[in-house]
Amino acid sequence: MTKAIEWLRGCATALVTPFKSDGAIDEAALTRLIEYQLAGGVKLLVPCGTTGESATMTEAEDQRVIKLAIELAQGRARVIAGTGSNSTAAAIENSKIAAGLGADAVLVVAPFYNKPTQAGLYAHFRALAEAVDLPIVVYNVPGRTSCNLAANTTLRLARDCENIAAVKEASGNLSQIMEILRARPEGFRVLSGDDALTFPMIALGADGLISVAANEAPELMARLVELALAERWDEARALHYRLLPLLEVNFIESSPGPVKAALAMMNLIEENFRLPLVPIEATSRAILRTVLAELGLLKEATYAAS
Repeated sequence: MTKAIEWLRGCATALVTPFKSDGAIDEAALTRLIEYQLAGGVKLLVPCGTTGESATMTEAEDQRVIKLAIELAQGRARVIAGTGSNSTAAAIENSKIAAGLGADAVLVVAPFYNKPTQAGLYAHFRALAEAVDLPIVVYNVPGRTSCNLAANTTLRLARDCENIAAVKEASGNLSQIMEILRARPEGFRVLSGDDALTFPMIALGADGLISVAANEAPELMARLVELALAERWDEARALHYRLLPLLEVNFIESSPGPVKAALAMMNLIEENFRLPLVPIEATSRAILRTVLAELGLLKEATYAAS
């Protein structure tokens, strides 16, 4: 039976990883970005996930980013380290290293490319839970992994593994999500993995969000989640619709392309990627700039110099 993790609730930021023009990790920019999150009221930081381009980072780079996030968050936020792999053995090793660095929990994506069966997915996460002494957030994102963690598999893991504490649900399948919410054991958290579905998911009973848009708008995204969790529905709905253009434009091209472009417009990071990701097109960039301006986020351009 899942043990409830009281702090595993609210708005978490799926941090981008800033790079320098030579491809190296830009630690100064990452520090700025994390301080911006903390100043905006975000209490949960998620380094080295999809948004952090972990797929093109080395193990040493992952560990450095996680370590820096932990050092900066000390006493101010919790860190949920991205440690997933399509190799169960690698996911276990990555998670053990993150635990040793001081992470509060790990985010583990369903194995990608292998296309395991539901039995294989269960065995993967069960092995991880038995090997790692940290709360585990299972991450279901079929659009990235080519496999879907079915509701009954998520529920079975929640019931059988005490330290599988939550699921980040990014399937976009509200029927599946509602089945998890309806039948989950007490204490098991359900977190939105899709910014635009956060309001409806919390209305259905979800516990929070792991957000891309919080990179750009931590205060607004944290407030949205806070209002929804407090069942202040009219205020939350109004903020949801105010933010919706940003939540949608962040996926006008493959993420994290748009969010990195936005953060560069805000002078928080340089807009550098690792291939096969490339900068977004000019038409997308123009739409993005308009959305940022309408939300008043371009004024944050002074933050980097402060």
